[in-house]
Amino acid sequence: FQQFSDTGSRKEHVKITSESKPGFLERLSETSAGMLIGLVTFLLAFYLLFTNEGRALRTAKSLDEGLSLVVPLDSIHSVSQQNEGRLVRLAGALSTSKPLFDPSYGLSIQAVKLKRNVEMYQWVEYEDSKEYEENGEIKKESKYSYNTEWKSEVVNSRNFDREIGHKNPSAMAVESFTAVSPNVQVGSFVLSKGLVDKIDDFKQLSLSHLEDPHADVTRGGDYFYHSDNPRRPEVGDLRVSFFYAGLSGEDPHLGSADKVTVIARQRGDQLVPYHTKSGDVLEILYPGDLSVEEVFQKEHESNTMKTWALRAAGWLSMFVGISLMTRIFYTLVDWFPVVRDLVNVGLKAFALCVASSLSLLTISAGWLFYRPLWALLLALLSAVPIVLARSHVLPKKQQ
Repeated sequence: FQQFSDTGSRKEHVKITSESKPGFLERLSETSAGMLIGLVTFLLAFYLLFTNEGRALRTAKSLDEGLSLVVPLDSIHSVSQQNEGRLVRLAGALSTSKPLFDPSYGLSIQAVKLKRNVEMYQWVEYEDSKEYEENGEIKKESKYSYNTEWKSEVVNSRNFDREIGHKNPSAMAVESFTAVSPNVQVGSFVLSKGLVDKIDDFKQLSLSHLEDPHADVTRGGDYFYHSDNPRRPEVGDLRVSFFYAGLSGEDPHLGSADKVTVIARQRGDQLVPYHTKSGDVLEILYPGDLSVEEVFQKEHESNTMKTWALRAAGWLSMFVGISLMTRIFYTLVDWFPVVRDLVNVGLKAFALCVASSLSLLTISAGWLFYRPLWALLLALLSAVPIVLARSHVLPKKQQ
């Protein structure tokens, strides 16, 4: 059943849908499907936590190995055969063989990357929903509002609740793209594709010194507009902006070339990935002129942040998995409000304790082959959440 209610504006409307409250067997079936999803999520958490510890320790050992082997180059303008195959560190200004062009807009720049970003003025739908129970039915009240915005992706208006009056074009007349220089160097050394990929600190290119490229294109600020009136755009109008990364030549408007610090293996005049004994790959690039110690400190910090992020994701995955697998107990008593609330709190506490204990135990197993003493300590810590939970339960039973 659907009930529509206009709010007096074509840009906003409310829709109310209702359905009968699901029966016990239907809710039990849904819970069973959730249990299967929970089991998969639960098992995935073990894999994520275990492999993450091995990866983190392997990366740390590789970084320590790289720090002990790296050779700082005295000059970036000559290639020494003595360093062939070795891990080297060099710093200098980026250079490219030729500028990057966008002939459609008469724009060129001496840089490693040039990105054209195209946005279209489109309708965007927003939904705000709430559910409530009334006369034995579950009702969902959805408020849909529509606004026009600049979007870099085509918004499919066919998925709108009400497309009439809010229709978007199906494609853009001008496409976004990123041009990459085929040859990037620091001094006499050519950077590998992996190193070039790391040059991604994009900055918006000022268009103030450029003329309008076509009669149907107007420049406004740092945008080219495909619009009759850029101040009052219509749905389907386009605006184009440009971004660059890795300035590689002297530019009267942008300044001198960007400097980078690179640590990689020297192969002739090329800088390529270095494979460590631990099985990792070292291919490092940072903006600016950094010392060897500063580079490896940043890499260790990045490894630590990634490790903790994956640990948090693994714990959350385990918590959600346990919650879904134990949801059936909540379904069995959800006809009794007081009991239902108590069971819900108990299940959440159970999932929290078990997820914490199993996460610590899994992490300790990942450390077993690398740092046995730390692994034993974590295994002992994994029992703490269970012990704390039991210490709170026993006094309540005695009362």
